[in-house]
Amino acid sequence: MKKVLIAVDESRGSQATVDTFINLFSCVRPETVILLYVEKIEGRSLMDEMLGPAEMSTLKEQLQGTEHQEQLDKKASGILNYYKKRLEDNGVAGIKTVVKEGHPAEEILNAANQEGVEMIIIGSRGMRAHNLLMGSVSREVANSADMSVLIAR
Repeated sequence: MKKVLIAVDESRGSQATVDTFINLFSCVRPETVILLYVEKIEGRSLMDEMLGPAEMSTLKEQLQGTEHQEQLDKKASGILNYYKKRLEDNGVAGIKTVVKEGHPAEEILNAANQEGVEMIIIGSRGMRAHNLLMGSVSREVANSADMSVLIAR
């Protein structure tokens, strides 16, 4: 396997995701590991289910250069740096960090296709404000991906 995408966020599920990758690829490592974090610019709410592409684009434009965007970027950087160091400490090389903005499942799938990965590794549950939809991102990725998806617990 040459390229693997690992989707991470601030949840405990991301710890399991990275642990699963480290254990699964203990002998033979992929050439490239895409470490992806998706910023939820609309915050933790039901809004991500209601915003279409036009509304999301407008929201992204309005946030550029704001303190809110700087905080989102700082958070993304901290999470990616944490997991990148963890992977490097376990002998993983060829790590590329990527930050996307928008609906997590859509952005994970878009990044996987753009990068040409052979596998996506994602946690079973991330940070969701509404319990009814917990796990919906991993479910949507698994149901829509053109490549293998490993859901870690």
